[in-house]
Amino acid sequence: MVLQVLVNLGIDQETLTGIVGLLVAAYLAGRVVGYALTAIAERSPRRRISIKMLIPIARFLIYGTAVFLVLGPLLQLSTAQLLAVSGLLGAALGFGLKDLFAGIIGGVVLVTERPYQVGDKVTIDGDYGEVTDIGLRATTLTTPDDSAVRVPNATLFTANVSNANDGHPEMMVVVELAVTASTDVDRASAIVKEAMVTSKYVYVDDDHPFTVLVEDESYYRTIRGKAYVADLRDEFAFASDVTKRSMGAFASEGIEMPEAPVHVSEHR
Repeated sequence: MVLQVLVNLGIDQETLTGIVGLLVAAYLAGRVVGYALTAIAERSPRRRISIKMLIPIARFLIYGTAVFLVLGPLLQLSTAQLLAVSGLLGAALGFGLKDLFAGIIGGVVLVTERPYQVGDKVTIDGDYGEVTDIGLRATTLTTPDDSAVRVPNATLFTANVSNANDGHPEMMVVVELAVTASTDVDRASAIVKEAMVTSKYVYVDDDHPFTVLVEDESYYRTIRGKAYVADLRDEFAFASDVTKRSMGAFASEGIEMPEAPVHVSEHR
């Protein structure tokens, strides 16, 4: 049926071979450019996110050029043929490709408005991770457990998006530790503060301050330390470092911790 439609459009085998070759070349070019920019980004930590944001833009340009070449000079479509192709696309949308095209439109919006970019730490519709790829139809997140989650770009129109670093290499990390209600919270806070500012992962300046807060819960107190890491990839290493050294200091000074889990938050 597809071959008959192509014949009716006046597309011969030679033209079809050219179309396939062009699309394959565009796909390979997009992959090569993606790998090359990723390699360059990993060697430049301070410009890592800025370089990675070029990947989806470059791919859109490559794929868009391929489509232009296919629908323009290569096919040499007449007005009647363009109308026929438009009719086929309309029928395809009616038979289940609506979500596909919604994802592609979402991808275009992502490139133009940039609510997040490759390298950012985001939460999309309940899924948290680092944006490792922004494709035509979906965004790929790598979770803290190293799982790849593909989120349709159309989700951008229906779900909230939380961006922990907003394109910057630095990111705030929040570490929470619980102590018993009878604890000297001033001393506990000083221990957490010391653990944060002496961590090899911390980043502190006038624009990236740190703070320690205390919250009074029903049966215990929560010590919440908030500080930035210089490289967002050190988010969990920093949290683990601060937690481990704080707990060690608590134990040596007789500060008791209740049976409550330690919570790490990536939001700022």
